[in-house]
Amino acid sequence: MLTDIQIAQLCKMKPINQIASELGIKDDELELYGKYKAKLTDDLWERVKDRPDGKLVLVTAINPTPAGEGKTTTTVGLGQAMAKIGKKAIIALREPSLGPVMGIKGGAAGGGYSQVVPMEDINLHFTGDMHAITAANNLLSAAIDNHIQQGNALGIDPRQIIWKRAMDMNDRALRNIIVGLGGKINGTPREDSFLITVASEIMAILCLSTGIMDLKDRLGKIIIGYTYDGKPVSARDLKVNGAMALLLKDAIKPNLVQTLENTPALMHGGPFANIAHGCNSIIATRIGLKLADYCITEAGFGADLGAEKFLNIKCRYAGLKPDAVVLVATIRALKYNGGVKKDMLATPDLNALKKGFVNLEKHVENITKFGVPVIVAINHFSTDSDEETDFIKKKCESLDVEVSFSNVFAMGGEGGRELAEKLVKLIENQKTDFRYLYDTDSTIKQKIETIAKEIYGARSVVYLPAAEKAIEKIQSLNMDKLPICMAKTQYSLSDNPSLLGRPEGFDITVREIKLSAGAGFIVAITGDIMTMPGLPKTPAAEKIDIDEKGVITGLF
Repeated sequence: MLTDIQIAQLCKMKPINQIASELGIKDDELELYGKYKAKLTDDLWERVKDRPDGKLVLVTAINPTPAGEGKTTTTVGLGQAMAKIGKKAIIALREPSLGPVMGIKGGAAGGGYSQVVPMEDINLHFTGDMHAITAANNLLSAAIDNHIQQGNALGIDPRQIIWKRAMDMNDRALRNIIVGLGGKINGTPREDSFLITVASEIMAILCLSTGIMDLKDRLGKIIIGYTYDGKPVSARDLKVNGAMALLLKDAIKPNLVQTLENTPALMHGGPFANIAHGCNSIIATRIGLKLADYCITEAGFGADLGAEKFLNIKCRYAGLKPDAVVLVATIRALKYNGGVKKDMLATPDLNALKKGFVNLEKHVENITKFGVPVIVAINHFSTDSDEETDFIKKKCESLDVEVSFSNVFAMGGEGGRELAEKLVKLIENQKTDFRYLYDTDSTIKQKIETIAKEIYGARSVVYLPAAEKAIEKIQSLNMDKLPICMAKTQYSLSDNPSLLGRPEGFDITVREIKLSAGAGFIVAITGDIMTMPGLPKTPAAEKIDIDEKGVITGLF
């Protein structure tokens, strides 16, 4: 069987200006990055911005398991399937981070015969967006320490600097460091740390900005720390937000690529969903809605994280109204939620499936709370028994939700034909009544508790002293009327990754509250959320190679 990268290397890509032309994009509205990648210019947006929007489809999933659910693969395959049934569709995805590519998770360009290409470029340096975000982040870090070194006119308290350095690689040794060592000429010694680039507030800002001036304004609002008097200090106070925006002037433009079947794909931005909002950029999604009749996008991890933030944060800032949600699951993953070990998932087990189905059921309930039609997409495996598939069909019927079994990994767009047809029918017959889960004018605790109880199914929320103190601080700054971005494990509906299925009667513990003033949300941190991952014992990087002919192997 061919590997993902071998399949991708056999693909006959079209020149990207041909893909663009099929979308009605002119050559002078493209900035080419070789033959198969391009950025879309502001001129294109100005020309198409007054067009009516196409239909917006969000692809999300149950809580992720070691068995894999195939959310991105389904998104790509669905885009290809829409072309098979004669619909003009475009997909809008996040960009992969180098850290997971070289670590354990692998790339983020789909899989099998539902991939986005050029796969190697996308999973490596792509168009340099990640590097630009890293540079902007670290310019601000450099400016902070330089300001203190040069007299500290703003009175920044080195003990209260909250801005962290960043790099786009998994490196656990940088989680906690000391900077400024080596004598007076090298700065003031203080504790610091590194985030992985996708955890930087600048990544969230880029993805929630509507243009370059909005980007510059949001960058200026970043709070880097506090003075000795407890007053916030911003990037604008340090006078570097203009330079940071300059470093991001190209990164803010969406990237156009294609799938294995030459359907158009936008890839732009990549915030993690367990520590940030987990969605691609507003700019890419907006332009996708103007270029096609259907714009199919995704949100990271399970619907309790990515979809909730897409609907409550991204849609709120972008003025978006989704027409349907595709909820991805596998029978294998549902059996894992029912207690089956990873090495036994290929064995039919109806009892475990019945027990684990409650995870899917809860996510269906959650999506309906937003008033958006939902369809379940089951990623089909050859090990799925007839008895198991029949059970899924009957259970979904009892929930009054449509279900489709797809095989886009092995068959590409053809394997998602039924899903595409059912999705189109759902959108035509069931209109969205989209609504937010909470009002941003509610208190911070009210918003957190609404998410915890309504989405996670928690009994109550416990706030540690540090979180209580941070809430008081944010209220004193009059910044409490922002959406909430929950930082939580992706593996469970609760904040305990070992609680699978549909846990009940549990408490959510909020240990920290952080204000992301530039991004425009308040981060509530639960559990042990890692903002700088580490490499595993055997990193994926050990299997990645290139030969004398430039052929890359080992990427997945």
